[in-house]
Formats: sequence, structure tokens, C-alpha cells
Amino acid sequence: MDASGFVEEKSECRLYIGNLDYKISEATLIKMFSPFGKIVAEDFLLHTRGPKRGEPRGFAFIQFSNREEAKLAKVKMNGRLVCGRPLIVRLESEKHQAEMTHNSGAVFGCENGSGLGGSSSGQVSRSAKIAAIKNKLKTMEGESESVKKKQKQSQMTCSSLDSLAPS
Repeated sequence: MDASGFVEEKSECRLYIGNLDYKISEATLIKMFSPFGKIVAEDFLLHTRGPKRGEPRGFAFIQFSNREEAKLAKVKMNGRLVCGRPLIVRLESEKHQAEMTHNSGAVFGCENGSGLGGSSSGQVSRSAKIAAIKNKLKTMEGESESVKKKQKQSQMTCSSLDSLAPS
């Protein structure tokens, strides 16, 4: 297998986990995801400099031994409330696809341009983020009742995270 095939296969087994509460530890993260399969690698990212040096960055990566385990973990954990925050879980390959789609859309999204020279990717990125937040709010407003029911069913407290490990 060539190097590009290996990278592609690896990204199919590797999950991005975002919107992590800063109280969640590396061990807790592994306990939360280990019921879905064999974890072969994990990257729990910390700030490397500045005043937050050594503190969690709020996201991590977990690599499972195969694609099916990673997809199962994504389906089961994406949107799950942990410490009052919904997890964002997606395959690493989906993140790359989303970035490529976003970047290719930037070429067409310049109609409202700022008229400034230089790179406009910062503006497009900000506009895209604002649009995503607006869409999410709209969705949340429409589903507020079902979200409240889900929260009651799946709400976890940070103190109960240690009980996530399978018995």
C-alpha cells in the first residue's frame, strides 16, 4: 500500500472529538470511547505555550483499530452531553472533506467582498462560522422540546464520568 493509501485508511479510523469540557481528563476520554472498540492511539491536545500552557485545548483525536469501530463511536457519541456540553465527534477524513469543501466554496463566496486587497480567507471563515452558528440556533429552536427530553435522558455530570468504563 502506498503512503497516501495509509494516510487515507488511518483517517477513516481516527476520530476528532471536539467541544470537550476542560475538566475531562485523558483517562476519562479513553473510558468514554473504549466500549466501542480497540483504541490504538490517542492524542489529547494541551496548550504548549502562553498562560494556558499545560491545560487542555478542548479537543482530541482517538484512533480505533478499524473503520467500523470508529463509525460506531461517532454515531453513538456525536451530540452526547458530557458535563453539559454536546460532543462533536467526526471521522478525521470528514474534517478534511469539510475543510476542502469550505475552501472551494470560498472562491464563490467572495461576491460580498470587502474590497480589501490580500487574503480574504479570514473573512470567509468568519462568515462561514456565523452562518453555521445561525443554522445551529435555528435547529435548536425548532427541536427545543426533543432536546430537553434527550438532555434529561442522557445528562451526565462530570463527577459521574468515571462510571463510563465498561464493567
